Amino acid sequence: VQLQASGGGLVQAGDSLRLSCAASGRTLDKYALGWFRQAPGLDREFVAGIDWSRNNMGVRAALVDRFTISRDNAKDTVYLHINSLKPEDTAVYYCAARLGLRGSWHSSETEYWGQGTLVTVSS
Repeated sequence: VQLQASGGGLVQAGDSLRLSCAASGRTLDKYALGWFRQAPGLDREFVAGIDWSRNNMGVRAALVDRFTISRDNAKDTVYLHINSLKPEDTAVYYCAARLGLRGSWHSSETEYWGQGTLVTVSS
């Protein structure tokens, strides 16, 4: 599975942003896709995930009121929608893939990583 993330950039606090992750591979229907983020000096943390069926979906509890994940299987793309961005959302956002029907998982369970896209939120 190959993952290509895009959509990051420099935004202002309060703005909205949509990150995209285009996936490729022959067995995408067996993989959950999701997003992690890593701020400088901090561990990589789970943000959101969604499986192929879209029946299993998860968002980090602290982010659930501002972050939404969606998946377009026809385009093999997963999206992360972020509203009301805050400076503490500044991080590199990584697309991730994990085998199975899961909506959330730990970074150690990720089997494939994308290259990351930087989101910088100015105050």
